[in-house]
Amino acid sequence: MILEIADIRIQPGQNAAFEEAIARAIATVASKAKGFNGAKVNRGIESPERYVLQIFWDTVEDHTVGFRGGPLFPEWRAIIGPFFASPPTVEHFTLVGKS
Repeated sequence: MILEIADIRIQPGQNAAFEEAIARAIATVASKAKGFNGAKVNRGIESPERYVLQIFWDTVEDHTVGFRGGPLFPEWRAIIGPFFASPPTVEHFTLVGKS
């Protein structure tokens, strides 16, 4: 399993609307993608306009090719993109240990 981490910065004062939008985008768009295995969203305490989105994928390609290169990505961006203060930073991780 692959973990996608997206570091998202939104425009000030848009927290409630963004949180509704990202929950809707996960439930109605990302969840339809091949290889999607769930997601978590965390809001920053010191920086409340900062969010960390974690999405679990079967493979990196399920995210980079299937989702980002497919028809679902424009829907995803249409829902959450208007809130971005800057483009998100996205990286992929693999589990190396568990306690």
